[in-house]
Amino acid sequence: MPFSLPKTVTQENALQLEKQGLLDLPNLRAIDCSSLKDFDSTVLTVLLAWQKRLQADGHSLSVEHAPEKLKVLASLYGVSALLGL
Repeated sequence: MPFSLPKTVTQENALQLEKQGLLDLPNLRAIDCSSLKDFDSTVLTVLLAWQKRLQADGHSLSVEHAPEKLKVLASLYGVSALLGL
């Protein structure tokens, strides 16, 4: 079962979301972004933190249903390849 991102990911909820995801590591391998609508670059910080933790455990992160804006942000910040976007 993929871990689903909420509709909104901004500075206000990013830290809480990161912690929530780290508590659910088995489901964190697949991230469902289909609900994600309102977000800023902090979502990249969360995804990269999860990716780093998973890699330390020998796993990787898969981002599914990424909105175009997320792909553009990842490209602008040079992290597309790290997130598989």
